[in-house]
Amino acid sequence: MNSQRPVNLDLRTIKLPITAYASILHRITGVILFVSLIIALFLLGKSLSSAEDFAIVKSWMSNFFVKFIVWGMLSALIYHFVAGTRHLIMDLGIGETLEKGRLGAKVVLIVSAVLILIAGVWIIW
Repeated sequence: MNSQRPVNLDLRTIKLPITAYASILHRITGVILFVSLIIALFLLGKSLSSAEDFAIVKSWMSNFFVKFIVWGMLSALIYHFVAGTRHLIMDLGIGETLEKGRLGAKVVLIVSAVLILIAGVWIIW
C-alpha cells in the first residue's frame, strides 16, 4: 500500500454531485417522517378522542410554532414522496443514465421546493 497517497478527510471540502444531495435528503426526510409519526399520531389520537379534545387540538393549530412543526412534517413528506416517485420511475428503466440522473435530481429539488412553498403558504395563512 502506498502511504504517500493523498487523503482528504475534511468533509466540508468534498464537492458532492447533485444526485448525492438528492439521495441524502431523501434519507434524511425518511428519518424525519419516522420520528414525526409520533407527533402526528398523538395529534390524531387526541383529536379523535372527544369533541373537547378536538377543540383543543384545533386551538393548538392557531399557534405559529405548531404550524411550523406541521409544515416541517409536511415538507419532509412532500420531498420524500417526490424523490420516491423518481426512484420508482428509475426502477422502470427511465432516467438511469448519468445525465438523466442529474436532470432527475434537479427536477426533484425544484418540484419539491415549489410544493413545499405552496404548503407553507397554505398552512401559515
